[in-house]
Amino acid sequence: MIRSRDESWVRIEDASAIGAARRAATSLAEACGFDEHDRGRVAVAVSEAASNLVKHAVEGSMLIRTHPEADDAVEVIALDKGPGIRDLTRAVRDGYSTAGTLGIGLGGITRMASAHEVYSLPGRGTVVSMSFTAAGTAPPASRMSGVTRPIGEEIVSGDAYAYVEDGDTATGLLCDGLGHGPAAATASRRAVEVFQDLSDLPVLQLLERLHRALAGTRGGAVAVARLDRAGGVVRYAGLGNVSGWIVHAEGRQGMISVPGIAGHQRSRLREYEYAVPPHSMLVLHSDGLTERWDVAAFPGLAARSPAVVAATLLRDAGTRRDDATVLAMKAAT
Repeated sequence: MIRSRDESWVRIEDASAIGAARRAATSLAEACGFDEHDRGRVAVAVSEAASNLVKHAVEGSMLIRTHPEADDAVEVIALDKGPGIRDLTRAVRDGYSTAGTLGIGLGGITRMASAHEVYSLPGRGTVVSMSFTAAGTAPPASRMSGVTRPIGEEIVSGDAYAYVEDGDTATGLLCDGLGHGPAAATASRRAVEVFQDLSDLPVLQLLERLHRALAGTRGGAVAVARLDRAGGVVRYAGLGNVSGWIVHAEGRQGMISVPGIAGHQRSRLREYEYAVPPHSMLVLHSDGLTERWDVAAFPGLAARSPAVVAATLLRDAGTRRDDATVLAMKAAT
């Protein structure tokens, strides 16, 4: 069972933020059991990534957290709205740099990280995903991931997500607590707790139980998606304004949620079944993201890892007027 964890967002706006990012990452690595050598790898990679953001990026930030799919691994995602990287092959060569790219240190990052991925669009910005494990430990799988960011200067997000995998079946939950702040977070946490206990229920029954469980809270918008990778279908049920999409290279298909607020008011709950093509991605997001994002504006994104998909959409479609959360689930390849 994976749920949204405590996540540390660091704004990388000046050189003073480099040390803050490095300390947060190495402290987390120590908590995950990394020895001194492995903590050093994390420190170097995070410092170089943060330095790149300071020197070349616009609106740079870094997400530092325990890896969503492994309690003993560290995940770091650096994102920005900078100039992007026009020639990624050249950029990963040690020592390569131009004033218009994030070239400095990118080669070092690829060596230090246990796994990495770079998605960059010229003129739009770059997302760098890094995961770190102790020496000799394989990087975690990457079939599902989510990111959440609180509104403005809030410490806690009123959104939450959770997911569970059982062979070729994956079930995901996204809850957007009504409003924001601690009361919204209480509602979302309650939804996650119920999901953890009842995630094997049929989708429609699970949504009904979530609705009942949120009655003593502020309530929120809730959606549940069960992906059958072998069968190529998803069963989806939503209450409120969580957005659900089937995303592929040619476009996206929306999934239907019924109006209402989980825990308070509802229409007749409905479950829908959709075909899911190979090489596609399920994306659920709260209304902290605009629905107007266009798959065509992100060449190749549907083929990227769930972490990169979620972070890219959060960066480009996320508004600062609300908590924002994205959950991405990879279909069969």
